[in-house]
Amino acid sequence: MDGQIVAFTGVAAGMVAVPGADFTVVVRNALVARRAGIVCAIGVACGLLLHTALAVAGVAAVLTAVPALFHALRLLGGGYVLYLGVRDLLELRKAPQVTAHVPESDGRPLRQGFVTNALNPKAPITFLSLLPQFVPDGASALPRTSLLALIVVGLALVWFPAVAVLVDRLGRWLRRPRAAQAVTGVTGGALTVLGVLLLAEPLLAA
Repeated sequence: MDGQIVAFTGVAAGMVAVPGADFTVVVRNALVARRAGIVCAIGVACGLLLHTALAVAGVAAVLTAVPALFHALRLLGGGYVLYLGVRDLLELRKAPQVTAHVPESDGRPLRQGFVTNALNPKAPITFLSLLPQFVPDGASALPRTSLLALIVVGLALVWFPAVAVLVDRLGRWLRRPRAAQAVTGVTGGALTVLGVLLLAEPLLAA
């Protein structure tokens, strides 16, 4: 196998597996139901597909060339993550049984996963700078970068559903009223902190 492909797969796997907003939003949906977690994971992968497609097309360069657009997307992304976190924390006011078993339609977890990932403007720029590093000299850029992009999406389609299944397997314990409230508080707090940090970074840089 191409050594560069193997190296890229390792780097991409690390990028995908690092806990962040995507990981947290998948966990919170998987606590509702395995299906919700897996659907949310697919939404995250769809967001990654968008980012990698932008990187392959070179459109992500616009975000670097137009600082105001990049700044606006960062604020939107941070605001959405903060919204999800605050909503989780507000759920703690409800009875534990309600917090632990709130049904959600398939569209809602899918949308949450997609939007959480898609509103991260750093992702396309990261891929835009990363993908060319694994294109051999003389190789056709488009087929190669397309293959690398598919590897990233494939890794996400393995990792995030696996996280959802694991959380669901632990669900008997995690969905107990006290445990459910504790996990909701942790995920809500994590998303809130992430949202604040995502909002603070562009505001402080302005």
